[in-house]
Amino acid sequence: MKHFISMQQLSKETMNQILKEAELIRKSPKTINKQLFAANLFFEPSTRTKMSFEVAQRKLGLEVLNLYEEGSSLIKGESLYDTAKTFEAIGADFLVVRHPSDYWMDEIEEEGQLNIPVFNAGSGKEEHPTQCMLDLLTMYQEFGNVEGKKVVIAGDIIHSRVAKSNARALEKLGADVYFSAAPGFEDHSLPFPYITMDEAVEIADALMLLRIQHERHIHKTETDDYLSLYGLTMERAARMQKHAIIMHPAPINRGVEIDTRLVESKQSRIFKQMENGVYVRMAILIHVLKEWGIINENDINECKALNII
Repeated sequence: MKHFISMQQLSKETMNQILKEAELIRKSPKTINKQLFAANLFFEPSTRTKMSFEVAQRKLGLEVLNLYEEGSSLIKGESLYDTAKTFEAIGADFLVVRHPSDYWMDEIEEEGQLNIPVFNAGSGKEEHPTQCMLDLLTMYQEFGNVEGKKVVIAGDIIHSRVAKSNARALEKLGADVYFSAAPGFEDHSLPFPYITMDEAVEIADALMLLRIQHERHIHKTETDDYLSLYGLTMERAARMQKHAIIMHPAPINRGVEIDTRLVESKQSRIFKQMENGVYVRMAILIHVLKEWGIINENDINECKALNII
């Protein structure tokens, strides 16, 4: 694996391998006994992904370099590629990048070549692979696997990189994937059936809610009636199967896509997802750094192997 950019590049076997490693790390943390520099290049606002990556890096014992766009040469017109090459030149061992462009990695590769691994922390409306992996870990912890499970992704599908990454990966792993969306929020380029929220709560093993991404809309979307028409109300939640779980990549718009009383309800796994993000990102970093030969088994403090998944 050259870079960790898209769920489409991962085989079922690789996904399961990373999930197993993440669960091992959750039970018995690992550290890397080698000085490595992690460079975090975030060009969009982020709380969970950025802090989760940084906590993962620090737990592994890495040195952390954070780029702040307003204090960098980007405001002088420097390209993303030149910024990335700069971090490579000064000694960064890998880059974690979030950028509003849908295909920022293509832009980097067109301009030249990076000789260090790159991890996609979010690309426009197209991909969010590490979020997908933490969502999968949450479902695997709950169900053992996702094969044959009904997963409904509901909300602003057309603007959601989370929806795209999750739908493709879940299909590859054998889940039955459905979308639910308000009119105008659909993405019919993706081959998954649409159902209403009332249908969704009846069939879902996992119901993954998405916020309305106002920052990506050309026109302001009114949300006064959104919860009652398209969101997860208390009445709808009462009709969910007893084993079903509620998920959300966050940030959450309480009272819009979900009744605020459900955010920390018994069936909610929203904050468990955030916790799992650290373990998954630790596992992904170790996996890719080993593939590049940047680290090997002797550089890792091992934990006892367990057959988790």
